[in-house]
Amino acid sequence: MYCFTTGRYFASFVVQTGEDETLPPVDSEVGIDLGLTHFAVLSDGTKVAAPKFLRRAARKLKRLQQDLSRKQKGSANRKKAVTKVARAHARVADTRRDWQHKPSTTIIRENQAVYVEDLCVVGLGRTRLAKSVHDAGWAGFTSMVEYKAARYGRTFGRVDRYFPSTRMCSACGRINDKMALTVRSWDCPCGSHHDRDVNAAKNVLAAGQADNGNDRGAHVRPGLVRAARREAVTHPDAARSTRSVERISVL
Repeated sequence: MYCFTTGRYFASFVVQTGEDETLPPVDSEVGIDLGLTHFAVLSDGTKVAAPKFLRRAARKLKRLQQDLSRKQKGSANRKKAVTKVARAHARVADTRRDWQHKPSTTIIRENQAVYVEDLCVVGLGRTRLAKSVHDAGWAGFTSMVEYKAARYGRTFGRVDRYFPSTRMCSACGRINDKMALTVRSWDCPCGSHHDRDVNAAKNVLAAGQADNGNDRGAHVRPGLVRAARREAVTHPDAARSTRSVERISVL
């Protein structure tokens, strides 16, 4: 297959694999805190450095964009310059995707359950950190972890984005005041000293375990219950009412 945007060819292969790809069970479980200082911090203290592929390619991309801006619109040279810019961006995306496969596979192989925080990437993409957020590629990484967990028989869970993983003490459970991004470590009144990211990863792990089951393996969330008849009706004026859900007005 030929891609006209980047001027590259792609080949696809069909491979048959065994039905059972489940990995042997292991005892360890891990919580992951995604960030910008470090791409990922695990609850066991492991820190994965942020590669920042787009930042590293910024100088070359800037040069190619400047070269494109000098070309006359509609000319053959401009079409060639457009292809060069698209190919450079595609190379950054391919390099990021290839790198993400490696830590995601390692995490799935070494842990029976993996829990991550459900970050609002779209919202963070509107802040002053937008370029760094998009360069990190959190959504692609968590998607890889999720489908690999399903493929290899592991447990994957997302912790609610409003869970105060950073401000909560993983030792005593106390929720402290908001902290600036410059605060990388803090002390709790209980006497515990915390690395900001490691503490958040530990809280993500604890929240994920509590949400998926107790120490006997029983499911914590109650099962679905049929609504009472008087609750399962639509009132004539329901469409005109305004409700507030999570501080968001819904008409």
